[in-house]
Amino acid sequence: MTKKTVLVVEDDADIQEVVSYNLAREGFNVQRALTGEEGLRMAKSRKPDLIVLDLMLPGMDGMEVCRRIRKDPEIRKMPIVMLTAKAEDVDVVTGLEIGADDYVTKPFSPKILTARIRAVLRRGEAAEETAADSITLEGLEIHLGRHEVRVEGRPVILTLTEFKILQLLASHPGWVYSREQIVSYVRGEGYPVTERAVDVQIVGLRKKLGDYGKMIVTVRGVGYKLADEA
Repeated sequence: MTKKTVLVVEDDADIQEVVSYNLAREGFNVQRALTGEEGLRMAKSRKPDLIVLDLMLPGMDGMEVCRRIRKDPEIRKMPIVMLTAKAEDVDVVTGLEIGADDYVTKPFSPKILTARIRAVLRRGEAAEETAADSITLEGLEIHLGRHEVRVEGRPVILTLTEFKILQLLASHPGWVYSREQIVSYVRGEGYPVTERAVDVQIVGLRKKLGDYGKMIVTVRGVGYKLADEA
């Protein structure tokens, strides 16, 4: 099996060494960057399988690096795990909202970080291996195998998390899914994401879908469902 490559963007040399050592011991190829600018350049030139991205970086911070990656057509689907000392909901939600696939707060367990990285990579692989079927509801098309969404023929760029949420809701139009069910489907059982984080993902998804965002209906006190028409 081909080794996966992880780019570690962290300005603290000691933390970078700990992360890199543990990932290498777990069988990953590891690349390193000390600044956001360097990390962005390496992401574009070396195309790693995943980025571990520190939030608090000198110069270009992790949030800006994440934003630029998600806007770049060549690397926008690259998985990102945020590594941050900020544990407040607002910071976690912001990171997820701009496109991070997961986050780990400092101080952290190397085993937990590795487990999160493997989980994100598995989700990406599962999305790629899904049969090339599509779900079509009026002008909304969800191509599962190609991991693409189109609205009236226009491509819509979604993060992996947004795509998974839409895929879940669209798999059974009219069925109501609780926030806990959405979190379990997207991230795995027991993942510590607040209900607020799920709500923010839904808000972002509705915005990207434009008029078709109205198909995602809030069921008060329960969760969300996808209507079968806009």
